[in-house]
Amino acid sequence: MDRVCWKLSLVFLVLLVSTCVEASFSYRMEDFISAVKQVEDEDPGSEPLAVLKRLRRAAEVNDPFIQYFLFSDLSGVPELAANLSDYIRKAVHHRVTEDAKEEGVVLTPDGTTVALRPLLLGIEAGLLAKTRGRVRGLYQLALARDLGLSLRQSPTVTRRLGPDGCWDNLSSPQVFTLSDSPSLLTTAQVNGGMDGVVLGLEVSDKSRRPLKLSNLLTEYYCHQLEGKGLDTAPRLISRRRRENFKRLGVPLLLTRQVVKSVQLQQSLTGQSNMERKEKKELMREVKEGMKEFVHMYMDCPPIVTRCMWGAKPYIGTPTNLALPLSFMFIHHTSTPSQPCLTFEQCSADMRSMQRFHQEDRGWDDIGYSFVAGSDGNIYEGRGWYWQGAHTLGYNSVGYGVSFIGDYSSVLPSQHAMELVRDQLASCAVGGGRLIPTFTLMGHRQVVNTACPGDALYKIKEGDPHHAAISV
Repeated sequence: MDRVCWKLSLVFLVLLVSTCVEASFSYRMEDFISAVKQVEDEDPGSEPLAVLKRLRRAAEVNDPFIQYFLFSDLSGVPELAANLSDYIRKAVHHRVTEDAKEEGVVLTPDGTTVALRPLLLGIEAGLLAKTRGRVRGLYQLALARDLGLSLRQSPTVTRRLGPDGCWDNLSSPQVFTLSDSPSLLTTAQVNGGMDGVVLGLEVSDKSRRPLKLSNLLTEYYCHQLEGKGLDTAPRLISRRRRENFKRLGVPLLLTRQVVKSVQLQQSLTGQSNMERKEKKELMREVKEGMKEFVHMYMDCPPIVTRCMWGAKPYIGTPTNLALPLSFMFIHHTSTPSQPCLTFEQCSADMRSMQRFHQEDRGWDDIGYSFVAGSDGNIYEGRGWYWQGAHTLGYNSVGYGVSFIGDYSSVLPSQHAMELVRDQLASCAVGGGRLIPTFTLMGHRQVVNTACPGDALYKIKEGDPHHAAISV
């Protein structure tokens, strides 16, 4: 009897361990990296390329388009343990369900959500490169194919790119729900595609190839900012995703790669080659769509939505702004007095300010339109369309933007200031929300300064906006 009980206990323990391995993983990037480490530990000394192939086999990511560039016969690639394989498949295999749940995405420490499939394909393409900077199929695998599908939708489709969404839980995320009707290219796919391109180009240089895939992902996604924030941070981190991608001079190159992807897809499915007129029309469609892509993901800064920082509902009914506006008013928070350097801390500061504005001040919501953290993000307050409570007598004619921290005697980080001046303002103008000749009104940030706006921002001659003394 004791022997039977011992055997049953052993079986139960094995089952418990095998099921808990998957149960302990959430869809945080840190947990995915832990899963990658498990794959690496199963075969110590395995190179990143071999690990990527095992991940791709588990996720069933190997259609003819991918095979064309990666030359991958995965039939001989060792399988993962069933429980680990199941987690990898769910984490990497991308799809959007009918109820707008996006799968195959993870939450990164910087607060953005990333699709893993384009990220991993970009890295694998880079590792196969024989010459630095020349990566066969990089843009097609990471971004261009999906971008082509999205941009070629019917003109009657209202959304060709995005949206973003929100997680059910930030500490242990399991379900990601899109905030609006989905396009064929969500923001998480764009984030993953950008990262795939940036990291793919990085590892195409043999001298920079990592010993382990987990190390590359950890260094890129998990870097901790210090006192000066992004001013002193390394170049190759996820918080610099948009600026690194923008430096590649992408628009024209990506336009050509989208067209090539569409042509290749047709060829692989047995369709006849495009006629010259059809190809010309395709190029026109893609160029037009790229304007929207550049505006959303290269001109605009990363904006953390209300649901992601944990905002409470607006009290009552918001007053809509009459766009476009003529002013952008710059403030600092005083309290919290310190800059926030992480998504978690900035989000906590946003909740604290909203609570103070609603409960102590008796306002309907947090007063600011947007708030700039020192973590590389802009945080949505009342946003583009709701009138704020930030500049008495002028709330209806301008956006109120505040920096988290007390800047009575010092300036915010250079990166944070550029985030507002060069990206948020350009985003507003490009989206038709601010007139091109808007006025940037600087709050008194630096003592003994005649023109606070000029003290906060060195406005270049010829800029469409100018600084003025705050009212």
